[in-house]
Amino acid sequence: MTKQDMLRIVQTQLAIDLNCTLDNLNGEKDSFVFTRARENKGRRPYPRGEQHFEMLSMGKSIVVNASPVILDIVKPQLNGKNREDAFCMPFVFGQALYYLPELDAIKPLAPPDGFAFALLEREDIPALCHLEGFKNAIGNSGGHPRPDVLALVAKQEGQVAGMAGACIDCAHMWQVGMDVLPDYRNQGLAAYLVNQITLEILRRGFIPYYGTSPANIPSQRTAHRAGYYPAWVCSYKGRFEGYELLPTC
Repeated sequence: MTKQDMLRIVQTQLAIDLNCTLDNLNGEKDSFVFTRARENKGRRPYPRGEQHFEMLSMGKSIVVNASPVILDIVKPQLNGKNREDAFCMPFVFGQALYYLPELDAIKPLAPPDGFAFALLEREDIPALCHLEGFKNAIGNSGGHPRPDVLALVAKQEGQVAGMAGACIDCAHMWQVGMDVLPDYRNQGLAAYLVNQITLEILRRGFIPYYGTSPANIPSQRTAHRAGYYPAWVCSYKGRFEGYELLPTC
């Protein structure tokens, strides 16, 4: 799989999620595309409510996907805005920066000293769920629509120190999450865990991706060190208290 192959697969999935086209995602101008939220076959099973709002950009164009009543609110307020102003609108909430592996450059990292590592499959992950401090790495079990399928566990002197996990988000994409307990940070463990589980996902023929908050600089540094590059930014929630929500036919 080449970088272009991977990007094409990811954009195809995002187009399904956002009810848009590949051209909408690849727009060359700072323009908006507004689409109605639909239950398209194959979309990633994230929950949606009656006030669904999502805004995504992979570079220049911005795709806004929302329920009809929310589109009526945001469309006149976003028209004419540039990308930076759009993501700072008062109703925009819950932003995430998403990364893809740099296929031409990613290499295995050397493990930090003093840790033992174990790769666990889907059936063994529920035994870890009682551990505290690993909600980003694992937690999607018991019939979850995006189940955990892989976990790389780091231990020091028998104690779990850190963990990277992967959940199935859709047919081709597995999302990577990671946690390292405070006493074990700043030793290169986070980047190693993310790097190794990413390479394992690639070996299995799936596309790994990693998400973090734009404000979480340590997590962004981890993504960079592990071999990722920023691919898109998304606001996945909206605040519409105080707005008049009129039903739309």
